[in-house]
Amino acid sequence: MSDSILTYEEKMWQLTDATKQAMPDLAKAYYGAVKDAVYRDGAIDLKTKRLMSLAVAIQAGCRDCMISQTSKALELGATAEEILETCSVAISMGGTLAWSKTLVVAEYLREKRILE
Repeated sequence: MSDSILTYEEKMWQLTDATKQAMPDLAKAYYGAVKDAVYRDGAIDLKTKRLMSLAVAIQAGCRDCMISQTSKALELGATAEEILETCSVAISMGGTLAWSKTLVVAEYLREKRILE
């Protein structure tokens, strides 16, 4: 984990924007109606949905997804404790592999100066 995860996040969003521009029809479908239908308050509030998505991202081993969902959960007011508890749920289901993926989340929180 030598490079800054925050620098990586910035590049990740730049590349996401570039691929959206390169594939506008797919981007409109995926980042439009699909995301809008899921990522809104409903029976489950949006912050909880982002935390749920973080647990799924950890299970899937998707680094970009872990960064994105952690960032979005923080924007919605999630605390470090809520995020780490979400990680603990993923760890309970995925064992040491999920624990190792949780280190991405911990590194992100540390660089944001949210976790010591």
